[in-house]
Amino acid sequence: MGQRAEPPMLEPPLPPDLRVALVHDWLTGMRGGEKVLAELCALFPAAEIYTLLHVPGSVDSSIESHRIHTSFVQRLPGAARRYRWALPLFPAAVESFDLRGYGLVLSSSHCVAKAARPGPGSLAVCYCHTPMRYIWENFDAYFGHEPAPLRWAIGAVAAWLRGWDRRTARRVRLWLANSHAVRDRIVRCYGVGERDISVIHPPVDTDVFAAAAADPPPGLASRSYDLVVSALVPYKRIDLAIVAARRTGRHLVVVGQGPQRERLETLAAKTAGTGRVSFAGPVATESLPAYYAHCRAFLFPGLEDFGITPLEATACGRPVLAYRAGGALDTVVTGLNGLFFAEQSAGALAAALEDPRLDGPWDAEAMAAHARRFRRECFRRAVAGRLAEAWRRHREGAEHV
Repeated sequence: MGQRAEPPMLEPPLPPDLRVALVHDWLTGMRGGEKVLAELCALFPAAEIYTLLHVPGSVDSSIESHRIHTSFVQRLPGAARRYRWALPLFPAAVESFDLRGYGLVLSSSHCVAKAARPGPGSLAVCYCHTPMRYIWENFDAYFGHEPAPLRWAIGAVAAWLRGWDRRTARRVRLWLANSHAVRDRIVRCYGVGERDISVIHPPVDTDVFAAAAADPPPGLASRSYDLVVSALVPYKRIDLAIVAARRTGRHLVVVGQGPQRERLETLAAKTAGTGRVSFAGPVATESLPAYYAHCRAFLFPGLEDFGITPLEATACGRPVLAYRAGGALDTVVTGLNGLFFAEQSAGALAAALEDPRLDGPWDAEAMAAHARRFRRECFRRAVAGRLAEAWRRHREGAEHV
């Protein structure tokens, strides 16, 4: 594998002595948001990280090599496993960070990180994965299975949080959205004008996934299975893929872990049909390319903010079958690297699984070229350029950066 090219120097550059604080919601695993944070750490190797909660060893050394400051959430009993239940405390936790003395406060936010209070004279920038999905658009997906009294109590807190979330959005001077769908959500939730938001897609390590293994994973035959790679949480809608696979007689392999695993395994056992569902659990990054490269199709049934996994499948030359909404509209092109289904239902996904176009042929070279448009160097270059421009305008006192 060739050495990655570094992004070129940009003019005007950020001051070399600029103190940078990176604010991230929590560090409990290496998912899409943490991959973005790792790239921000590479751009700012001297930056310090502020986060509500850090589980040591849960993220890459590229992040853990930085000085990490945590909030009082870190000290709550059982916080490492049940931190989401501390949601009402998150505003106080993120506002407790003392960020005086940092010239640039750069948040990587899908919950409350964007609300960190910048110090006097500092520039606050948010790379937004989404406005807080728990309170704006996915409340039922996360809390719909809870008992009614508990759901009511959480709903009352969510209403208060929406007001706080909207008010604190005014602290951000520059918004970077990870997709056009998230840009539209920022406009809708926070009242930010479209012209004040730049869309910069998250980075994809295309080199790793382009070098796919020649042999399929143990126990699997090439093109004999469809694939899901995902955290097992409600809004990912893995349930739709399971029901569709059972109905159509397909073999579905689910890679990932999360609190929904037991429920999804029960669903797979109880759903009528001849299809088979295998839960592979968490798979090491170096083993993932083999799963992608030898699947028949990669399934993406959720309404996602962006979604890095479809591009990982694309880099491996395999087609994506995606729900036609959200971030998938930025990454999946019909006929080039995949197909869409229009209704977010098991029936619509099952019908799409029967589409003979999924069996190809697919142009692997064209797919790899499409995936390279989202490579890490493109992300770093775009972020560095936008930050340099924003810093110049900030120092000039411009109203909009």
